[in-house]
Amino acid sequence: MAEKLPGGTGFVYHSDYVRHVLEPSHPESPVRLLAILKRMSDTGLMDDVTSLAIEADPTAAIESVHSEKHIRQVGRQARDPDICRLAVSGVLGAVDAVCGGRVRNAFCAVRPPGHHATNRGEYGFCFFANVAIAARHAQRKHGVERVLIIDWDYHHGNGTEWAFYDDPSVLFFSTHRLEAFPVTGFPSRRGSGAGEGFNINVPMPRAAGDDAFLAAFERQLVPAAERFNPELVLISAGFDSRIEDTLGDFSVTDRGFGRLTKLAMNIAAAHATSRVVSVLEGGYNTQGLAQAVEAHLGALLGA
Repeated sequence: MAEKLPGGTGFVYHSDYVRHVLEPSHPESPVRLLAILKRMSDTGLMDDVTSLAIEADPTAAIESVHSEKHIRQVGRQARDPDICRLAVSGVLGAVDAVCGGRVRNAFCAVRPPGHHATNRGEYGFCFFANVAIAARHAQRKHGVERVLIIDWDYHHGNGTEWAFYDDPSVLFFSTHRLEAFPVTGFPSRRGSGAGEGFNINVPMPRAAGDDAFLAAFERQLVPAAERFNPELVLISAGFDSRIEDTLGDFSVTDRGFGRLTKLAMNIAAAHATSRVVSVLEGGYNTQGLAQAVEAHLGALLGA
């Protein structure tokens, strides 16, 4: 079993998350979370994490990022829009716990994911921009001035980019496959106005694995974070970058995800009093997803 660091690692989950269904046989299915929970139980990780309550009313936080029109559209599109709101609530609870010092870091096993959501209704399996909303919540409720968002999903987090493209208070760093959905994330997209230079897109080649990802993080993310000096690190943890994922063609191993996690934790330790909140995005080979999450949680716990 992993040894807990002082403060521990928070874990967000709610049984209603598995009730969210887009359509039969859809890759973004409840089985994803069930596989994670089973792996955590089988390996003893469930005993090592600290379960976090999901209590926050997400209304104001959602409205800080999304328009009323978008919120109404989600209400029409989602079979149960309250579960979409519940995913946001879970992430807000993790931010509150980490920023309040109750846990050192946290992982949010939430559905639906969020990093493709803008203001056009459901897009790319996403309804509300969970991580973007979390960043705004940290700034508004906890006085966090600078937030670093790291997105290692196979698919570009266009929704996160959209939310902060002209905002110098959020540094967004994304590795992704440029040719994949949503075919955004060009390196030339660096932000606009006061936000220029705070949007870093790093397209990766087909079959990119651990060494390529670590090199991208060390050469581009680490110096950018050093200049930015974040007070909170958020991770859009998409495990469809893992080898053998059904919707991706990268080759990151479980050990690689552990190393990327530790690199993010090192940044947080140097600048953000070790505050990290990680939020599940993609990952569609369910057994592979569960193994990658195990490695990710092991790193967060300090294993």
